Amino acid sequence: LVCLSDSISHICRIKRILGMPHGHAMLVGVGGSGRQSLTRLAAYIAEFKVFTIEVVRGYKSDLFREDLKKVYDLTGLQQLDTVFLFNDTQVIDNSFLEDINGMLTSGEVSGLYPADEANNIREAMRPDVEKAGLPMTNDSMWQFFIRRVRAHLHVVLCMSPIGESYRNYVRMFPALVSCTTIDWFSDWPAEALKEVALKFLEE
Repeated sequence: LVCLSDSISHICRIKRILGMPHGHAMLVGVGGSGRQSLTRLAAYIAEFKVFTIEVVRGYKSDLFREDLKKVYDLTGLQQLDTVFLFNDTQVIDNSFLEDINGMLTSGEVSGLYPADEANNIREAMRPDVEKAGLPMTNDSMWQFFIRRVRAHLHVVLCMSPIGESYRNYVRMFPALVSCTTIDWFSDWPAEALKEVALKFLEE
């Protein structure tokens, strides 16, 4: 990775967003502009874990939700600061963005857990809920879990402004804009491209 002044500016912005309570980002730019690489570097600097999905043949909403459970395990149960890095090329179904919309607004994804798994999570929260002096009700234990998720989860969306998809997404799922900080990735200036070329020629 060749670090240019523009790259460093984006890293600083992303790092600052990750340091905010409920800090989520939307990085808007064309593919190859460094959005994902710079996010990973910013997360490394912040000592955050990065989680992203791997879209394979047959990957649909059920597998996506299983991946979301892994994110909730990292943030709500293990209490690890985690960046959920999601690219618009991974939108196999609009239900993916509907779930992310819920994560951004309330921290919850409707129907993510069946009853038995939700009960297991509540039981895992029970000692800490009791220690905090909160009511030992199902709702109290669940909300305690969701608060932990929200405290440790940072969603970073990489979107391309080209075509109709971006406009459709933000119209259908308003939290993608209202609950994120937007960082625009413009075309790299000629001087930056020259620096990259010189770096590779030197090697």
